[in-house]
Amino acid sequence: MSRVGKKPVTVPAGVTATVDGQTVKIKGSKGELSFRVPDQVEVTQENGAISVQPRSQTKEARAMWGLSRAQVANLVEGVTKGFEKKLEINGVGYRAAVAGKVLKLSLGYSHDIEYEIPAGITITTPRPVEIIVAGIDKQRVGQIAAEIREYRGPEPYKGKGVKYAGEFIFRKEGKKK
Repeated sequence: MSRVGKKPVTVPAGVTATVDGQTVKIKGSKGELSFRVPDQVEVTQENGAISVQPRSQTKEARAMWGLSRAQVANLVEGVTKGFEKKLEINGVGYRAAVAGKVLKLSLGYSHDIEYEIPAGITITTPRPVEIIVAGIDKQRVGQIAAEIREYRGPEPYKGKGVKYAGEFIFRKEGKKK
């Protein structure tokens, strides 16, 4: 039994939710999102909550049950609060700046990296060594943060590179004489 799937997703005031067959649409103050629930799962809406139930007790249906409930909960949270990921840059001369719809990254390469900011995502740099990726879709926010981190991931000897805020980088000892 899925512990996550058992709980219904409550729809807060100011958010409209519609269930049309296998499609769940959520509209809130920050925008509108939709999710197509897998066929192994049945979705219903009753008295201000969306509940998810598996159609059968197969392993795949039970797995999709928890996944679908978590996805619907992420839609509701996204249109009400939104999501954000913070990245930190460590290294001498490493910095980031937003110029219009482009994120400029100086990460020790011969040329600066220019990352085109996609629609629906906001990237801010409160300090030159801090990047905040925000949006309403949790998956896209995480994917874009991962793409930025991929340009120069943190290395284990000096810890230089782009890392998530709060991420622990296991440090290695250098060569001995």
